[in-house]
Amino acid sequence: MTDITMIEAARARIGNRARATPLLSSPFLDEIAGRKVFVKPECLQHTGSFKFRGAWSAVSALAPEVRARGVIAFSSGNHAQGVALAARMHGIAAVIIMPADAPKLKIENTRAFGAEVVLYDRENEDRDEIGAHLATTRGLTLIRPFDDPQVIAGQGTVGLEIAAQARQEGIETADVIVCCGGGGLIAGVALALEAHAPGLRARPAEPEGFDDTARSLQSGRIERNARLGGSVCDAIVTPQPGNITFPINARLCGPGLAVSEEEALQAMILAHNRLKIVVEPGGVVALAAALFRKEEIEGDSVIAVCTGGNVDPEVFSAALSRYSHV
Repeated sequence: MTDITMIEAARARIGNRARATPLLSSPFLDEIAGRKVFVKPECLQHTGSFKFRGAWSAVSALAPEVRARGVIAFSSGNHAQGVALAARMHGIAAVIIMPADAPKLKIENTRAFGAEVVLYDRENEDRDEIGAHLATTRGLTLIRPFDDPQVIAGQGTVGLEIAAQARQEGIETADVIVCCGGGGLIAGVALALEAHAPGLRARPAEPEGFDDTARSLQSGRIERNARLGGSVCDAIVTPQPGNITFPINARLCGPGLAVSEEEALQAMILAHNRLKIVVEPGGVVALAAALFRKEEIEGDSVIAVCTGGNVDPEVFSAALSRYSHV
């Protein structure tokens, strides 16, 4: 089980290979939210997503003889790119299983990092079964996108940075809103905050209709989404919380927040116009929640983690045309 010791060890292994992303702010966003908004732009991370952290942590933790045989992962794009780059940096092979409807940019980028891409139908095929089969037949090590202790440890380095940055800003209490799919990032962040910034509370943000973590936290048991696709927030659409991540999040996280696709797209353009960063729809739901669910948030400050920036140009262009006034 992931703990703070594993997170700090992951930080030591990662070293300067991952970017330490800043906390950004804008008075325009503060006015909308009714409080001070700090944004952690993991869209500026290598591969355009926080996922590089967990990928490097997991790959680097493998025994050398195991790592040499190669790795396999399944992802809608951001974990795919993180594992592909981490594998290339280690000089090993990577096979990535991706949904056929993943954004073209993510598929192309994953191939550009040197990985072999295997596409599947997310509505009718089980990516876990595909991954397990290929891992067994090819002798590859499966790096899961969130339900992997070393992946969670790597993602927890985001929380270590937030804890240190919050101290610098004089923030002692605040909600830390995190875009949530399977729950690996928020689990790592929550563990890091528990150890180093106990006044900060991690809270998941999800798209409406795909708020399995919020519903699971409320019911106390793992809840499943009725649909497995069809959201512009593809990066964080997962069937249900992870078996490893959920107990961590159930113990440490505050109530979940859900936002509409329209709110996510509007927040994406606000991030571009006011912070000069490009964030994908699934990566901006935490900021959308900070801006548009202010009545559900307590305190004078809120921290939102923008988790990825790998948006197709067509999606970004359409949103920019629609919300250029914000």
